[in-house]
Amino acid sequence: MGVDTGGTFTDVVGADGTVVKVPSTPDDPGRAVRAGVGALAGADAGADDGRPAVLAHGTTVATNALLERRGARVALVTNRGLGDVIEIGRQDRPSLYDPFADRPDPVVARADRHEVAGRLAADGSEIEPIDPDESAALDLAGVEAVAVCLLHADLDPVHERAVGSALRGRGLDVTCSHEVSPEFREYERTVTTAVNAYLRPPCRTYLRGLDAVADDVLVMTSAGGLVPLDRAADTPAALLLSGPAGGVAAAAAVAAACGFPDAVTFDMGGTSTDVCLVRDGRPEPAAERAVAGLPVRLAALDVHTSGAGGGSIAALDPGGALTVGPRSAGAVPGPACYGLGGTEPTVTDADLAAGRLPPDTVLPGLGPVDLAAAEAALARAGVTADGVIAVVEAAMEEAVRAVTVARGVDPRSLALVAFGGAGPLHGCALADALGMPTVIVPPRAGVLSAVGMLCGERQHHVVRSRPTPTDHRGLDAERADLAAIAEAALADDPAVSGADPGVEVTTALDCRYAGQAHELRVPDVAAFAAEHRLRNGYDRLDAPIEVVAVRAVARRPAPLTIEDLPPVARVGAVGPAVIPEADCTVHVPAGWRADPGPLGALVLNRVSR
Repeated sequence: MGVDTGGTFTDVVGADGTVVKVPSTPDDPGRAVRAGVGALAGADAGADDGRPAVLAHGTTVATNALLERRGARVALVTNRGLGDVIEIGRQDRPSLYDPFADRPDPVVARADRHEVAGRLAADGSEIEPIDPDESAALDLAGVEAVAVCLLHADLDPVHERAVGSALRGRGLDVTCSHEVSPEFREYERTVTTAVNAYLRPPCRTYLRGLDAVADDVLVMTSAGGLVPLDRAADTPAALLLSGPAGGVAAAAAVAAACGFPDAVTFDMGGTSTDVCLVRDGRPEPAAERAVAGLPVRLAALDVHTSGAGGGSIAALDPGGALTVGPRSAGAVPGPACYGLGGTEPTVTDADLAAGRLPPDTVLPGLGPVDLAAAEAALARAGVTADGVIAVVEAAMEEAVRAVTVARGVDPRSLALVAFGGAGPLHGCALADALGMPTVIVPPRAGVLSAVGMLCGERQHHVVRSRPTPTDHRGLDAERADLAAIAEAALADDPAVSGADPGVEVTTALDCRYAGQAHELRVPDVAAFAAEHRLRNGYDRLDAPIEVVAVRAVARRPAPLTIEDLPPVARVGAVGPAVIPEADCTVHVPAGWRADPGPLGALVLNRVSR
């Protein structure tokens, strides 16, 4: 089974294509997971006491714990003079022209930052030895977890290992930076390590609580791959995009099957919209993600998130302008039309009032929608359905431009893959605004993230910083070494042991021109100039290229693919039309035509402007 925990619904999809949606339970997300798995197992005549063999899970627990600051009390151990790096950060400000804008507070309080002697040079050589006894004597009373981040541990972790060993000898839960994010840039590495330590106690408790739900529990990472439960529990900072990543991976597979290896995935759920660029069938990776304003340097898909979902609340600001989101009605009380006590108008209420959502729609687990309640909520707030839709679609258009136009990619050459509970309602309007000729609505679009979990590939990522970025000698040997490490780690995965692993390994380089402060990820040095020209509009062929990091990722395809799921019967239509489905509703505006496509997808093409 594949399970995706969303802000409004928890979706469960079985290997036979059966779908169950249950309302999410924010106070205890595991309760909804167990309820959904139990409901689906009950519908499966072949279930063995309701316990699936494999549960592939996308979770929001790590994300919510960081956003709501519900993590553990963390201590930071670092070098002398570096205790405030986590708070000083970079020069960039969250809002350039707002003198009252504040940076997010660090996850480690000043009183819990500890500095120890010992230092490595920029090439990894030792300047001052470390004294493990100093770490063993630190006052860490009341601390639940410890983050260890020492200078240049990405080049040589010898000092961190000594400190980590001394602290673990005291029975402490320790995260060392070389184990989580062995990359240069001290601020980002320190924050990533601290965030992992901060999230580990609550996420471990939650994930291990799912151990009994299935014989084998796998968890989706931000990079779009599945890892064993224990590895996910040890590195929860890698789960901050767990749910969206599954949907992106599945959407990319459907787009490629429909003849569009280049596409933009558009996932509009209850609380947010996530978009991602897909090129040559692969979602674009991100070098770094900012979550709750904090940089997290772990492998991730380059998903751009906008606070615009079906549950996003519409209101007039003090100046009388209409705003939509980022506040959301969520699962409780939900949009006004759900009849669960919500009184503020949402995008879903606007879709219902505007006729995009049929008035006889019955939502799984919630019952029929209430058109009168939606219209009343809009009227009380002094907003119109068309106005709400226009504002939210403008926000989504901006998100798509951020992953296409801003990176030198023309959206008019791409297909838009619309999914999530609300995505197919807005896909064509968004494509119209961007000049995109085709919209693809995948089969089981409303639960596609759960499908992505079910059909997700196993992955293992490895990265290594380079102390001599302008010296490219030995680069091939480094790539081969990292590839072997990644392949061996995946082969040891309990989920794949005992069978032919069929592992595919790819490598990549983080490159930049000498003097630059940002990198681009490319397959090899020869590809850097063209990628730089695409992203930035120019190249510098006479400038030396620095290779600052080498990466490898091992992948093993899942035993079950999207092609293996039973096809979904789809009905074509010529717009204007509304096509209601079990897990979503497709809006086909005038000038568009919807036709059944491969894998049971619905392919919408513009027939006139």
